[in-house]
Amino acid sequence: MFGFDMNTLIANIPALLIGFAFHEYAHGWVADRLGDPTPRSQGRLTLNPLAHLDVFGTLMAFLYQFGWAKPVMTNPSYFKGDKRRGSMLVSLAGPVMNLIIAFVVFFLWYLTMHWMHGSEWSGTIALIFKSTVLMNLGLGVFNLLPIPPLDGFGILGGIVPERFAPQLQALEQYGMIILVILLFTNIIGILLFPAVNGIAYIYQTILTLVLSPFLGPLWLN
Repeated sequence: MFGFDMNTLIANIPALLIGFAFHEYAHGWVADRLGDPTPRSQGRLTLNPLAHLDVFGTLMAFLYQFGWAKPVMTNPSYFKGDKRRGSMLVSLAGPVMNLIIAFVVFFLWYLTMHWMHGSEWSGTIALIFKSTVLMNLGLGVFNLLPIPPLDGFGILGGIVPERFAPQLQALEQYGMIILVILLFTNIIGILLFPAVNGIAYIYQTILTLVLSPFLGPLWLN
């Protein structure tokens, strides 16, 4: 599923730029809607991927399709209503956006291959679509892990009782160490590849059921 041939690595470039741009924009947009001017003032309320790239996180995503971008800075004191709920929604926005983008791109992949199947460029275009779907699924699922500095840790902070906040804050200082160990021992890959494959299968099943009666068989290769 995750090839490391040169064509796949090249196809990962637009996939990564799309995934990071929409992920971080979603964080900033939700924070902005909740009343926090910080993302807008720091130029993060944009779909320009260059504003969001983190060197190490980008390298991980480029090679393994699991990674992270430069975090969008927020100030929860500006949030309207419950501050913990607001922080949780901001954290949740990025991974949810990636899962939505993956579905939309899967849909466009289906339509494009319906019209271009068998053409000279169909293989290259299909590879770009495939990489974009898998990259966004990988970013979405990976960032839901409850490990700092990933979004899942922010979501966890909004779910667990507030009395556990000191323990969560203490864990933050070890987050990157834990994350690097899990990445380089491939534990994360073992855990997340089945989840990514499972969601991709669900998406394909939905699109096949909905679109096949109108467009015929699903040509994605």
